[in-house]
Amino acid sequence: MFRLVSDSNLVLVDWITSGRHANGENWDFELYKSINNLYLEDDHPLFLDTVLLEKRTIQTIAERMQDYQAIAMLILFGPNLREIQKHVQENVKNMMSEQLQISYGSRNNFMKPEFIASCSTFGPEGKGVVVRIASDSTEFVYNFLRQQLAELEPLLGQSPYA
Repeated sequence: MFRLVSDSNLVLVDWITSGRHANGENWDFELYKSINNLYLEDDHPLFLDTVLLEKRTIQTIAERMQDYQAIAMLILFGPNLREIQKHVQENVKNMMSEQLQISYGSRNNFMKPEFIASCSTFGPEGKGVVVRIASDSTEFVYNFLRQQLAELEPLLGQSPYA
C-alpha cells in the first residue's frame, strides 16, 4: 500500500517470471498474489490492483499463461514524471502497432504475439500511467523496463539499474 499526496512522484515496478525456464521451471507454483494499492490524502483510493495466479483443477497456471514467461506492471505517477509518461505511452503505442502487424501478417495466418502491452492513464487529470506487459521472454521485459526507466537518470542522478 502506498499513500501519496497530490504532488508526490512514484515509480512502481512489479513483475514476475515463470521461474528458471532453462531449468524446466514454468509457472510451477500453486498461488501467486500481488497487491498494489495507491491512496491519496484522506485515504481516497487512487489505483487498486491485484494480480492473482492460482492453480486450478481444470488448468494449470502454465496452461493459462500459454508461452508467456514474464508479466509486469509499471506505474508512473506525479508531476515530475509527465514527460516520461508521454514517452512511455508513445513507445507502447508504437511497439504494439508493430507487433500486431507482425502477428496478423497475412489474413488467415494469425501468430500469437511475442509480447502484449497496454498503457492507460488513471487518477485526477490523468496524473498516473500504468503499463502492463506479458512476454514470452524474460529478457524482453527486463530490456523494456530498462529502456522506459532510462529517462529517470536525470531525476535520480544515476541509472535506476546502476
